[in-house]
Amino acid sequence: MAEKKATSKATKKADSEAEVLANIAAMSKTDRAIAERLHVLIKANAPVLLPRLWYGMPAYAKDGKVVCFFQGAEKFKTRYATFGFQHEANLDEGAMWPVAFAVKQLTAPEEVKIVALVKKAVG
Repeated sequence: MAEKKATSKATKKADSEAEVLANIAAMSKTDRAIAERLHVLIKANAPVLLPRLWYGMPAYAKDGKVVCFFQGAEKFKTRYATFGFQHEANLDEGAMWPVAFAVKQLTAPEEVKIVALVKKAVG
């Protein structure tokens, strides 16, 4: 019975990631490039976060609760995409801190910042 439950959980995890990847593949070229890179960065640096769709957007959850998410610019007809964090993220710093970031493209400096934030969020 335990093997069946473990297999079911693994299948659900794989299905959830497949849904996220399909969602990303359907995005506009610019949003897709950002979302694909974010997916790689998050999986490599915070493997505890599991990909899932959240309000039709790629998101990454820990213990079933969304920690961070990507919101494409085209879907919401805005001039930039957003990478944000939910209250489950451990980003508290003083009395006020940012929880969402405008993203027009990802370069090495932005990637370094994102990796640090994601690691802190799950830490």
